[in-house]
Amino acid sequence: MTKIKRFHPKIVQSILFVITLSAALNQGTLLAAAEEDFHNPANSGRTWLPENNGANPASSTSARAMLPAERSLVGEGKASYYASRFHGKKTASGEFFSLSQFTAAHRSLPFGTSVRVINLDNGKNVVVRINDRGPYLRGRIIDVSPAAAREIGLFGRGTANVRIERYTASANIL
Repeated sequence: MTKIKRFHPKIVQSILFVITLSAALNQGTLLAAAEEDFHNPANSGRTWLPENNGANPASSTSARAMLPAERSLVGEGKASYYASRFHGKKTASGEFFSLSQFTAAHRSLPFGTSVRVINLDNGKNVVVRINDRGPYLRGRIIDVSPAAAREIGLFGRGTANVRIERYTASANIL
């Protein structure tokens, strides 16, 4: 007579646990994807820097070269500035925040990226370096340091409508 081998209960529990865990992780990924996609140009009227500067961001195989204005525009929206209580605290990049430096926080631009922030209300602009993540308030696209806020006439007002453009050393200085 042949002996029928059965699964050990602990093995069955382990297999079910792994399946449940992977399903839960997949569900979390789906929920995160359902939230606002910051890299989708259709959201909030934002235009994002393409990963391949010579191609249309909708298709990495496109042969159409992008115009210089399309390459430099990062977005438009509301800007705010850091409170002084953050002075000396670590930023997301690991640097220490300083009230006197021209730095900023952006949700997705790489650390070290230089951007020009233009106050659309008065035309003043400043070049800042991204070294932190944020802002986390709905409707805001960038948080600048108080020094940068003073330069563009934002300090004391709280928020302003701004345009953010990628800054390169070869860009024309306004």
